[in-house]
Amino acid sequence: MSKTIFITGASSGLGKATAKLFQAKGWNVIATMRNPEKEAELSALENVTLLPLDVTDFEQIKQTAQKVISLYEIDVVFNNAGYGLMGALEALTDEKIVRQLDTNLLGVIRITQAFIPYFRAKKSGLFIATTSIGGFMGFPLHSIYHATKFALEGWSESVSFELSKFGVGIKTVAPGGILTDFAGRSMDMNPHSAYAEIEAKMFVAFEEAFKNASTAQQIAEVVYEAATDGQDQVRYLAGADANALYARRLEIGKEAFRQEIGKQFAE
Repeated sequence: MSKTIFITGASSGLGKATAKLFQAKGWNVIATMRNPEKEAELSALENVTLLPLDVTDFEQIKQTAQKVISLYEIDVVFNNAGYGLMGALEALTDEKIVRQLDTNLLGVIRITQAFIPYFRAKKSGLFIATTSIGGFMGFPLHSIYHATKFALEGWSESVSFELSKFGVGIKTVAPGGILTDFAGRSMDMNPHSAYAEIEAKMFVAFEEAFKNASTAQQIAEVVYEAATDGQDQVRYLAGADANALYARRLEIGKEAFRQEIGKQFAE
């Protein structure tokens, strides 16, 4: 019997690549996005169902979860929807801070909470969330983005203890750079004249970093590994760049690594 994965943020990038990979592997895919009527590629694939879902809409989350549970047997919930909020903290409005927290953090928590009773009752199931190497270390001008990704890492570890007794797993996939339009449509940039120099250096760093970025398909393979390897493992680093950064941090220590990053942006 084919297994089924429920995916958020499936309209582009990693979410779309994951939907295509799991479909090719024989899974049933429920691909959610804010505007499914605009999606042509996934809608043409067999065993792929498109549903509307805005992860900042709490009522829609509850209604969608109830609908999906009533129609399908779900095996994996992949919390992938998210975007990057870039800018000095001083430059960010409260509205933008709340939107980032609602999308990247509360959306994941609320969707997971909506599916827990279902997985607990059937004594199986797996949650996977896209985090980031930015959930392990911080870089300039992304403080609220990092706040969401660090939070997801700690939250997932804590929830793993609650769910394991019921045969339910939770995992995170933490990519480095992904060769998608993340730095375009999925990045909310907020310049501030007082931080112009560090902003310019950040863009240069972006260009350099993306020379070693992974494709969305490569990261989707890590998601598939996490979904199918049966390992009692919470965290999966994804991509050569993420693994290299993490190894460097382990090698020289957290504070030395922070200082090393800081020197790249010093005046």
